Amino acid sequence: MANTASARKRIRQNERRRVRNVARVSRMRTFIKKVESAIQSGDKSAAAEAFRAAQPEMQRAAGKGVVAKNTISRKLSRLSARIKALATA
Repeated sequence: MANTASARKRIRQNERRRVRNVARVSRMRTFIKKVESAIQSGDKSAAAEAFRAAQPEMQRAAGKGVVAKNTISRKLSRLSARIKALATA
């Protein structure tokens, strides 16, 4: 249990940040799921549109430090490659 005022304040701040970060990750995952469902349906234009909406959200999460930058780069690259493969398939 926190004994000092500064430790109690730190606990309050950490909880606020945790809630905010969970919301950011959840929002990012929702955007990714929209892209993946569009890819599954085989609709390239819908997948590209969903990808354009998801990209800034994912990069924002990386910028805020919620997810590592390389993780987001990898996920964006793989989603992009899957969308690109829809054209040839």
